[in-house]
Amino acid sequence: MKSPTAYRAFRVVALAVVVVSLLAPLLWMVAASFKTNVDIYDQSKALVFSPTLENYKKVLRQANYVQFIGNSLWVAFAATVLSLILGVPAAYSMSRFNMKKSALVVLMARVIPGVSLLVPWYYVFSNLRMVGGFTVLILSHMFVSLPLIVYIMMGFFDGLPLELEEAALVDGLTHIGAFRRVTLPLSAPGIATAGILSFIFSWNNFMFALVLSGADTKTLPVAIFDFVGYASIDWGGLMAAATVVTLPIMLIALFVQKYVVSGLTAGATKG
Repeated sequence: MKSPTAYRAFRVVALAVVVVSLLAPLLWMVAASFKTNVDIYDQSKALVFSPTLENYKKVLRQANYVQFIGNSLWVAFAATVLSLILGVPAAYSMSRFNMKKSALVVLMARVIPGVSLLVPWYYVFSNLRMVGGFTVLILSHMFVSLPLIVYIMMGFFDGLPLELEEAALVDGLTHIGAFRRVTLPLSAPGIATAGILSFIFSWNNFMFALVLSGADTKTLPVAIFDFVGYASIDWGGLMAAATVVTLPIMLIALFVQKYVVSGLTAGATKG
């Protein structure tokens, strides 16, 4: 009787430690966003302080963060949609026609650090006079999104019964028709999962936007650095900006997590 009780107590303690370690920085960030810079440095006001909205007013009015939010939404949305348009048919072809070499290339693109390509990308795109525009940002984000979508959808297509497509071919459909009318509707959970994860990765992408964006095409992760100066750091504004970046994507992840899990498990168990 002692062993199960001790095990349950250990699980509760371990879970509490993990939850506290994950939530404590986020809670501190949100709390600091409602403090003045003086209160942030004052240890006696760590828990009890007079909240202020000045940091958020500074972020939304003075720092053009509404524009940066629009930039992030546009880049993440465009990169995700284009990656789905290209990645879903590519994953289907690799899965159904056993294209192992192409799948290996996708895997290599998935594991290569994107930062290693920033220098050649900057050189090429600067010569093409594309640096600072949305096109180069979307293309660079697709480097992360496209292999991720192909990797997820290949596993999903591998789990779908091939007999359904064979029956469609017997009924007179072409391979494209069978894919469009049979396979694509069945793969909707996997497409939703890949799209959600792609959007999240694109929204959080920092390094590509830092190097390739311009003054009018900054995304939110890059715009946070406006609060970091050479001589001082505006911690209140920085925490408010970080909250603006973090909370929307956390809410999205919270509401869609069951769909992501169901999509991944469906791709692993079908067939």
